[in-house]
Amino acid sequence: MLVAAAVCPSPPLLVPDVAAGAAPELDAARTACADALGVLAASRPDVLIVVGPAGADELPGPYAQGTPGSFAGFGVGIGVRLAASEGPASGRALPVSLAVAAWILDRAGWADAPVEGLGVDTSLSAERCAESGRQLAARAGRVAMLVMGDGSACRTLKAPGYLDERAAPFDAEAARALGAADIAALAALDVSLAEELKAAGRAPWQVLAGAAEGADLGGQLLYEDAPYGVGYFVAAWS
Repeated sequence: MLVAAAVCPSPPLLVPDVAAGAAPELDAARTACADALGVLAASRPDVLIVVGPAGADELPGPYAQGTPGSFAGFGVGIGVRLAASEGPASGRALPVSLAVAAWILDRAGWADAPVEGLGVDTSLSAERCAESGRQLAARAGRVAMLVMGDGSACRTLKAPGYLDERAAPFDAEAARALGAADIAALAALDVSLAEELKAAGRAPWQVLAGAAEGADLGGQLLYEDAPYGVGYFVAAWS
């Protein structure tokens, strides 16, 4: 069953080499991610499952520990592996969200449990997300999850999705639900609205909601901001 979860944003800008001169702007988010991982480690999990959105040109599905990822598409020639120095020669590369997770885990020196990855199709229905979460929670006696994903991308005129007046209320409710470990509210997030607002975290959050059914976890919101017009949240559940 699920014993702990950490929710982190998934922008490649979390990686300082990608952010370059803008790197200090996300220092608080990086610190919050490290604090959330500490909660996962303290839960003594049998397995850590990393869940993140798979974009339109990325492959959804499972990713084994050690699968490689890269930030070459963002002009940075650095690579990562999912919580291992070596991995399968499958030809499948991590979705960007899982590559960011791999960087976070490496930065934290994660060695507390084996790691599995899951790329989630961002168009997946709420019901299918919940069912996927239930299956993940049944993977071991003590399951921890690192859930990657962003809120709306429409908070400002310069945001990737331009300004949409619905974005701030959507993000406020998502942040409240993540901070309160309110799985009913996460499950109720509107799929169509999330798609219109380019909120890539919707599907992974609803996978988490399914995994947390019956776990009776409490939550804490560690970070909330929209520095580039995109909602970024960090939360810890235990």
